[in-house]
Amino acid sequence: MNYVMAVLALLNQGVDEVIVKARGRAISKAVDAVEIIRNKLLAEKVEVKDIKIGSQVVQGQDRTSRVSTIEITLKLGRK
Repeated sequence: MNYVMAVLALLNQGVDEVIVKARGRAISKAVDAVEIIRNKLLAEKVEVKDIKIGSQVVQGQDRTSRVSTIEITLKLGRK
């Protein structure tokens, strides 16, 4: 719910677009937060403008790995 409250706070401050970014295991939390906002809280006012997926190389102490990423752009339609 922290992600949901952060996005709602930005939208209530007058921001027209919010980008929700996540990587790795947090991707499911980002998607859940967007769906809660879109379907339950601001169903008729918010739309998903864009979704970008990708990966990043993360350097650990003894190895390099790739981590999946997602960016979900929400646009507030002032209806």
